Amino acid sequence: MSLRSKTVFTTGEAARICKVSQQTIIRCFDSGQLKGFRVPGSKFRRIPRETLHKFMKDNGIPTDSLDSGQREVLLVDDDLDLVEVVKAGLEEDGRFTVRVANNGFDAGMMIKEYRPDIIVLDVMLPDINGREVCLKVRSDNSLEDVKILCISGMVEADKIDELRAAGADDFLQKPFEVEDLVDHMCRLMEMEAVRSPA
Repeated sequence: MSLRSKTVFTTGEAARICKVSQQTIIRCFDSGQLKGFRVPGSKFRRIPRETLHKFMKDNGIPTDSLDSGQREVLLVDDDLDLVEVVKAGLEEDGRFTVRVANNGFDAGMMIKEYRPDIIVLDVMLPDINGREVCLKVRSDNSLEDVKILCISGMVEADKIDELRAAGADDFLQKPFEVEDLVDHMCRLMEMEAVRSPA
């Protein structure tokens, strides 16, 4: 079920939509700032769509991700042809909004500003390598829910292990089909890998 059609959210879903940590949502819920209810006979908290929408408005959190149900993707790659193909493929899918950075510096600024749900990160950037980007993202607690999918034409297993150790969630080797990329992204974000009929 897409976020757009849901009427009640878990604290984890609310955290993803608001781009804050789940602890923050739980704290706001328990202090009464964020209204909701507990599932009878359990400790699970649930937040109705209307109250989440109000909470986001009251706190200056953009509500477009709640309204559209789309996931924010930051695509970081200096290969402009690849960027064009991937961006078009993801936007055609309809479940993603895509922003693009062509180097590590821009990526750093955009990660802080937009807090994407997932970063599709080329490992070989002109100004910084992917491992450093992973380390920077993972050193910021407010970005703990951001998924990092590294892409590269390099194949050395030890390099892939280094990326994972630095905080990458997954790795996809270039060249790849956009469908494979979407499958990897859906797996990381616990989305159904729905493919539109050809």
